[in-house]
Amino acid sequence: MNYTENYRGIKIDVQSVNLDINAAVQEEIRSSIDKLSKFTPDINAVDIYFKTEGHGGTAKSVVGMRVGIPGPDVFAEEKGEHWIPLVKDVVDKLVRQLKKNK
Repeated sequence: MNYTENYRGIKIDVQSVNLDINAAVQEEIRSSIDKLSKFTPDINAVDIYFKTEGHGGTAKSVVGMRVGIPGPDVFAEEKGEHWIPLVKDVVDKLVRQLKKNK
């Protein structure tokens, strides 16, 4: 499932390989963008990918997020079990990067 949306003037591009992203995860993505916007008002685009690595009992969920801002973009990735906590962890990493770049 891939989808693109415009949220508050920010282009969101979500890519997921052989996965469907439910409404709760989509809402978490929007609230994450609100959180990131507090640290930099200049976000142009956000690219997010969801994928699963491995098979069966060893499968891991992976979330990666690139935030397009003037200058070098910031990127973070996290691996784990559940999508929403992974999105939150990725956003926390991005916030640290944005604070460091100020």
